[in-house]
Amino acid sequence: MFAYNLDHVALAVRDLETALDDYDRLFGAKAMYREVVSEQGVEEAMIAVGGSFVQLLQPLHPDTPVGRFIESRGEGMHHIAFAVADIDAALAHLKAEGSRLVDEEPRVGGRGARIAFVHPKAFAGTLVELVESSS
Repeated sequence: MFAYNLDHVALAVRDLETALDDYDRLFGAKAMYREVVSEQGVEEAMIAVGGSFVQLLQPLHPDTPVGRFIESRGEGMHHIAFAVADIDAALAHLKAEGSRLVDEEPRVGGRGARIAFVHPKAFAGTLVELVESSS
């Protein structure tokens, strides 16, 4: 069996600067990481919370997955991400269990991590990301 730890909870936001200001003003939390992930069409910021993160995602363009998400659902929770030690093995396990995968093969995401998404129909209508840290 695989050990899954919470890596982050991702929130889609229209304006990253405003969201970061709100987190700082309301919770005294500042971003530890911030980067543009062009391949995913987002600018992201990671805010440490306990042993995991809140990830804020701003779409770079309206015609990106996060841009379309905001257009259809508004700002809010986009996905939950689990840290895994071996993403290839985790994907093989999920596939063998009949889970519908968005990504059959891992790709590079923020922080240089290998990532893959599991379709919301696999579990309770929630988009799940698997994250294998690059460190």
